Amino acid sequence: MPLMPAANWRLVESGPLPLSAVSNYGGDPAIEQEYGVKALELRTYQLGKTRAQVVVEPAPDATSAYGLLTFYATPAMLPKKGIDLAYGDVNSVLMARGRSFLRFLRGKDEALTEDDYLALLVFVGGTKPAADPLTTLPLLLPAKDLTPGSEKYLLGLEAAKRALPAFRTDLIGFEQGAEVQLGQYQTAKGLSTLMAISYPTPEIARVRFGALTNLLALNQERGADTLYGRRRRSFVFLVLHAGNPETASLLMDQFRVSLGVSWDERYVTERSFTLQLIQMILAILILTVFLIAGGVVAGILFFLSRRIAAKFFPDLQWGHPDDDQLIRLNLRT
Repeated sequence: MPLMPAANWRLVESGPLPLSAVSNYGGDPAIEQEYGVKALELRTYQLGKTRAQVVVEPAPDATSAYGLLTFYATPAMLPKKGIDLAYGDVNSVLMARGRSFLRFLRGKDEALTEDDYLALLVFVGGTKPAADPLTTLPLLLPAKDLTPGSEKYLLGLEAAKRALPAFRTDLIGFEQGAEVQLGQYQTAKGLSTLMAISYPTPEIARVRFGALTNLLALNQERGADTLYGRRRRSFVFLVLHAGNPETASLLMDQFRVSLGVSWDERYVTERSFTLQLIQMILAILILTVFLIAGGVVAGILFFLSRRIAAKFFPDLQWGHPDDDQLIRLNLRT
């Protein structure tokens, strides 16, 4: 079924809100702050006499907005058909669009039909995000046996504590740039949690994996509490509640980490080419101004230094230009 047209919706009100107000709409200020959100925007849209509200949370980048989407999405929230990166239930819809995380508040207005609500989603966020921000998002976890709504993308300690209450999240190393993807998988032994931790460099990953191995006794059989893990270059993979090493290996074997070099990979940025060109020209002009100003200042200092030397240090050659000197030849006959 094609998506309903959205032309009849219109924005009627928009205003800023403090970050603390997110708790009124199902969020947590501590989580939002960890993902880089500093303030909110509350928008009101109208269709005829029906109104609906949307909370917009600007994040630093597309990955932060995507992380908020995964953190707040629950198994009860189903993907919205025909709309990418949008999940919802009867009460609300969550959506990630570029650097913005959106909360669509359904409310209890019976006049708002499902088709009208779908039209609002399309009107505000479109059917899919822009292509460029999508390239910066982390790759999805393997889909086989993954529990819907369990995948999380974590960028900080507070979110990790909520998603992994029984795990030593302080050992992950978020302060060193760690990023975590986790999901729950249905296995023969029950529900297992798979964690994929990426680090900026293989060296950091090696040190962190050593700490995890020593302090959590990785791969040492302790029955149902055994934690399994392995490191591949700058990635660390952990499996919780696997039950046996065979099940853990099957989950971790789904990942293939390879090292490659690309000479023509396009630089990923959310700025357009025109904007980048303008910024480069401005940078050149600013550099030119600094060079000219530096030359003028150096000339003035050079002139003043000669004047000061001539006045206070008359015996110094520096204060007397060459044309002011009298050359004397002491010739004797």
